[in-house]
Amino acid sequence: MSKKVVILTSGKRKNAIARAVLKPGTGKIRVNNIPIKLMQPLLASQKVLEPLILVGPDLYNKVDIDVTVKGGGVISQAEAARTSISKALTQYFDDPQIRQKLLEYDRKILVSDPRRKEPKKPGGRGARAKEQKSYR
Repeated sequence: MSKKVVILTSGKRKNAIARAVLKPGTGKIRVNNIPIKLMQPLLASQKVLEPLILVGPDLYNKVDIDVTVKGGGVISQAEAARTSISKALTQYFDDPQIRQKLLEYDRKILVSDPRRKEPKKPGGRGARAKEQKSYR
């Protein structure tokens, strides 16, 4: 285990951006100043807990994690927080086995999703939709 004091990481999903601060502690995990056990909806809190379950309680009980998330919807925020937490854990513990375990479970857990919304273009309501034209 390394002697790093504080780790700062970020994760993205659609319009949601999460920033995680990991420091030595007793296993407290908070997302936007709300303890992970009280986070609603339940599906979002389970998404955020995935990297912690994969790493195991013996390791994540040694650190405190504070995540701030802005933008996007509930699930996008949860996936961005999940990415930032997993990046922080791999940097803090610096163990290739942890990284390999996370990548085997889901590649998106460590790599932010590069897809973004396509901008709207003239001649229609959206990025691809165009106004219909009549020939008769």
